[in-house]
Amino acid sequence: MMKLRNELSVQPLSINNWDDFETLFGERGACGGCWCMLWRLSRKEFEMQKGEANRLAMKDIVSSGTVPGILVYHKKETVGWCALAPRSNYPALLRSRILQPVDERQCWSIACLFIKKSYRKNGVSIELLRATAEYAKLQGAELLEGYPIEPKAEKDIPPAFAWTGISKAFLSAGFEEVVRRSPTRPVMRLELH
Repeated sequence: MMKLRNELSVQPLSINNWDDFETLFGERGACGGCWCMLWRLSRKEFEMQKGEANRLAMKDIVSSGTVPGILVYHKKETVGWCALAPRSNYPALLRSRILQPVDERQCWSIACLFIKKSYRKNGVSIELLRATAEYAKLQGAELLEGYPIEPKAEKDIPPAFAWTGISKAFLSAGFEEVVRRSPTRPVMRLELH
């Protein structure tokens, strides 16, 4: 295992570091042309604009001055991404049977965690979750929510299906489970006081 904790830094995604985001996501837009647009669109819209259109849609969000997430760097290399926004920015969450709102409280949601393959299983996602919580708090968020996968065994889930994160990383970053409507999908929260 690499020792990385003190060698990591984070930056909010902006037009100034857009190239770093594109490099991290590569030709496939992280996975299947998503470009982190899945929860921002209807299923039909998402399917129609997979790939380049999703990349351009995310770039439009960033160009508008909105920060859709945080990049993590190891030295000068971009090694990870965490998408976060107020829950209301992700209309697909409302359509999910298992990810319906827990209560009426306003919260920010972590929609995606993407770690470069060579950096996985080194604690990068834990540090990224901690940094994301700090960033959300600075933006005025009082509550942060995540929707990780809890596989029966870590080897049971291909990385492409762990894009919302692994529950163990959320627990290590201080999140607590608040509800579980599916055996493998806890809803986890962190109070940002």
